Amino acid sequence: MLASCGALSWMIDAGARILESACGPCIGMGQSPQSAGVSLRTFNRNFLGRSGTKDAQVYLVSPETAAVSALTGVLTDPRTLGEMPEIKMPTAFMINDNMVIKPATVEEAVNVEVVRGPNIKPFPESRPVADTIDCECILKVGDNITTDHIMPAGAKILPYRSNIPYLSNFCFEVCDEEFPARAKEKNGGIIVGGENYGQGSSREHAALVPLYLGVKAVIAKSFARIHAANLVNAGILPLTFANSEDYDSISLGDKLVLSDVRACIENGKDITLKANGKEIKLVSSLSGRDRDIILAGGLLEYTKGE
Repeated sequence: MLASCGALSWMIDAGARILESACGPCIGMGQSPQSAGVSLRTFNRNFLGRSGTKDAQVYLVSPETAAVSALTGVLTDPRTLGEMPEIKMPTAFMINDNMVIKPATVEEAVNVEVVRGPNIKPFPESRPVADTIDCECILKVGDNITTDHIMPAGAKILPYRSNIPYLSNFCFEVCDEEFPARAKEKNGGIIVGGENYGQGSSREHAALVPLYLGVKAVIAKSFARIHAANLVNAGILPLTFANSEDYDSISLGDKLVLSDVRACIENGKDITLKANGKEIKLVSSLSGRDRDIILAGGLLEYTKGE
């Protein structure tokens, strides 16, 4: 529609670069800012290094502020240019779906062959949660861990989103470079985190990759809501400390034992963690459906069993 009305050529003549309507700079793909440079962005992420340059100073602004500042060359309040012009919405929108392939019918689906190239690996398998989880603390992190900490973005990694085994080599790389190797050596384990664990982008790979690495549970002071839901969907048990001070009593490499896990989840009861000779009360805040999902081993297994 921009091309049809001529607005696209106006934008290009003004010096604008046009990207496709898809994930781009928001996930570190394209238009990376200069090193240590200031950049105004209208998308929703400015985590350290997210835009593709580790030391860039990225500020989030409105589209109006970005457009006006691009014209003036300095950060500019668009209201200084007068009243906002009236924008009229089109009476109708052009729709072209000739590149959209509709899903196969139920009858056709049984004969559909899923073709996977060399960089497309099967989905990691999950299993029903065990009644006893006996393993080590394979990682301990602090507050405000983002999904970028868990599963980094950027041009080096994103082409492998369909290759979970390869992505696993970068999991928590910014926090602990040895984590992927340790998780594989220990055959998985438990992660301990602080406040607001899993904040930021809702990327499901931040749950799928820990699933592949054998993470059984994440125990934190508190969770970001969407990431907690993604952990449940992946079959990883999210638990919070009833007493946040108990966080300090667990260290990397400690043996951790959760007992009567299934019964506690089914009945909505607290779960007891044994660590260093101490019993620690953990809270499971799962809803009825989430309980069923985690008991089944994740959303896919739950859906198959319905």
